[in-house]
Amino acid sequence: MNIETVEQDDRSPSKTEAALPSHTGVILAVVIAACFLDVVDFSVVQVALPSIQREFHETLASAQWIIGVYGLTMAGFLMISGRAGDLYGQKKIFVIGIVGFALSSLTAGFATSLLVLVISRGIQGVAAAMTTATALAILAATYPEGPKRNKAFGVLVAVLSAGFAAGSILGGVLTAALGWRSVMFVNVPIGAVAAFLAYRYIALDGGRAAGTRLDVPGAVTVTVGLVLLVYALTNAASVGFNTLQTGVPLGLSALVLAGFLVIESRSTSPLMPLSFLRRRTVLEANTLSILMTASAGGFLLLTVYLQGTLGFSPLYTGLAFLPPAAVFFFVGGWGSSRLVNRLGMKRTLVLSAGLVTLGSVLLVPISVETGYLGVLPGSLAWALGASIGFPALAMAGLAGTKPGEEGLASGLIQTSQRLGFPLGLAVLLTVASAFDPLLGVTGFRYAFLGSTVLGAFGLGLAILLSRSHVPSPDETASHGPSLVDEDG
Repeated sequence: MNIETVEQDDRSPSKTEAALPSHTGVILAVVIAACFLDVVDFSVVQVALPSIQREFHETLASAQWIIGVYGLTMAGFLMISGRAGDLYGQKKIFVIGIVGFALSSLTAGFATSLLVLVISRGIQGVAAAMTTATALAILAATYPEGPKRNKAFGVLVAVLSAGFAAGSILGGVLTAALGWRSVMFVNVPIGAVAAFLAYRYIALDGGRAAGTRLDVPGAVTVTVGLVLLVYALTNAASVGFNTLQTGVPLGLSALVLAGFLVIESRSTSPLMPLSFLRRRTVLEANTLSILMTASAGGFLLLTVYLQGTLGFSPLYTGLAFLPPAAVFFFVGGWGSSRLVNRLGMKRTLVLSAGLVTLGSVLLVPISVETGYLGVLPGSLAWALGASIGFPALAMAGLAGTKPGEEGLASGLIQTSQRLGFPLGLAVLLTVASAFDPLLGVTGFRYAFLGSTVLGAFGLGLAILLSRSHVPSPDETASHGPSLVDEDG
């Protein structure tokens, strides 16, 4: 049984749901706009950071919290946001998130101190978690599993990839022409239009997880645990793992998340039923997502290499990443969905993980003599694999979900991606520093060797996933997940 042929929910659609297909294009555009705000905002604020630092006369370490607090709250609130969408309606949480993002952007633009700006950015992160966690669930409810959903996910990833690259350019232009506050204000009109269109065209579902309530103890523990984990990994990227700054929050995170699992095992209405996490395909898709996103930490190391070792200017460094960005845009948007439709989800994931691993292998012999052309083949191979892999992982993370699980699945797969990057960056920097404290060419080689190991683990998991069967909702409810081969 192929993953695209998972049986659909046989409930009779409401009048609102029946009318939904005529607005699928608008709904996709609204979802893209909301997610685009998150991606662009991250990159434009990064560019504007030096200007903000100078205006408030703060140290770089203090100013980094403008970016750091956003990442912490974003990652911490994805799970609870996705589950809240299942309970109270994806549309309701999605619209609240867009409005909250626009209003917090407004207060950030008018911030009179760094503290006000950091608080506003923290609220932005929560709002972004609400829109991002429900976005995939809304697409899953709008497009049935198969070619149309695959194409929609591919287009979403392509636009977001282009948005990340465009954000750096937009941030530079806005900051230079109108000041850093314009970077915050630009989100307001976009958010207002997106909120109106979402309210107008997305169907009001009222929550599909019937007979359940929000697990408050579980929500609190998973959010606190994830925030502590991301904070620890962020510290590890700067000061290493063998420090109190990393060890204390990492230990506390382990304790809190262990408490979360205990709470979920005893709860009559768990935030994340452990039976859901034990599904083989769910576990493997999320683990593969973490490993593939972790390898993306190598791209940040490439920016350090290009500027610090090869002496590229920030502009030339940005231009150097245009070829892999183009691969993400064209292959991710149009090639990924076609590959999934032609090869099947699982074979596509194997191909993706193989290309990601190959990209890391090609970057291991990095040297000053080969220059930019020496890193181009590896970066292109990695981008090719990741561009077809990220949409496929999003599809795999939501495949076979029962009604009322869409938000849970969406929040979980995106939490995995948010955890993967700081984890990979911390691991790769630790490996590089261990062999080369000055982070020279030798350090970069060992870092990409570490990235190759991560990729190899991901490839092994993808092969395991290719041999497992994704159950339909009915099979999951009555028999549990089957592990027969996809083609069996």
